[in-house]
Amino acid sequence: MRPIVLGILAAFFFAFTFILNRSMDQAGGSWIWSASLRYFFMVPFLFVIVLGRKNLKPLLAEMKNKPGVWVLWSTVGFCLFYGPICFSAAYAPGWLIAATWQVTIISGSLLAPLFYEKVMTEKGVIQQKGKIPFKGLGMSLIILLGIILMQVEQANRISIVSLSLGVLPVLIASFAYPLGNRKMMDICGGRLDVFQRVLGMTLASLPVWVVLSIFGLFTVGTPSKGQIIQSGLVAVTSGVIATILFFKATDLVRGNMQKLATVEATQSVEVLFAVIGELLLLNSLMPTALSWSGMVLVMVGMILHSFFSHKSNLKKHRNQSHGKTFSRNV
Repeated sequence: MRPIVLGILAAFFFAFTFILNRSMDQAGGSWIWSASLRYFFMVPFLFVIVLGRKNLKPLLAEMKNKPGVWVLWSTVGFCLFYGPICFSAAYAPGWLIAATWQVTIISGSLLAPLFYEKVMTEKGVIQQKGKIPFKGLGMSLIILLGIILMQVEQANRISIVSLSLGVLPVLIASFAYPLGNRKMMDICGGRLDVFQRVLGMTLASLPVWVVLSIFGLFTVGTPSKGQIIQSGLVAVTSGVIATILFFKATDLVRGNMQKLATVEATQSVEVLFAVIGELLLLNSLMPTALSWSGMVLVMVGMILHSFFSHKSNLKKHRNQSHGKTFSRNV
């Protein structure tokens, strides 16, 4: 239950990304600065946290051992995630981006075969390739259906060009974020805590953000004061608070692909928070009855997803206990 609660809290703070990115775009800000400034602002906050916990040296030692791996998967998990998200804000409203982002529910489940999980057998604990949790995936499809219902009327008003440029980059991000996160969890192997891992990934992704910023200086100029302030807010809410909460939730279920899929499914609530935020802050139109029906489906899908995941894990636990008993008897 705790990982799910942490996941929902993370979704609340992640929703600020879609709302503030859209706000910055409407004010004329470039996606280049919306993306890079967030990670520049994240560094001092995370640095103080990790230094205060006296965990900086172990992190630097880990990064020194495998610098190339850190840069690679941090670039995938952060740069290929947030760059496309910000780019999409220039072509689609926040609600559409938030809705499309929920494809990560399915993306995360489809990535399961790329990783190993611990399984108890008669011969003891072994590692085997993860399997796609089809029952949980079915519940995720219910969530996705609810999201589609929420946006179906508005999507009909978007041009093909805007829809493509607003949707395709987010689809890339939906795979990049869980892939980079899970790869770094495997690489760290439990040796680093959440704060260390987020700081390490942020530092390792900085070369890309620096290059992007230099490109931005020559193409769109410097960011406005308003964009700097809002990027700072995104850094604190989404970059620091939400990322740490989400990574903490995934850490709690590391090695269990079904529970991991459940935690990632909690991010569907971002849509609800994004709708409320746009109503309050950007004066968006009130959702229709069809949209509200979609929201109900999202919540029902989450409950069913959690139910089947819990039931499956309980069955697995009983099988493991039986395996231990069998092993001792032999």
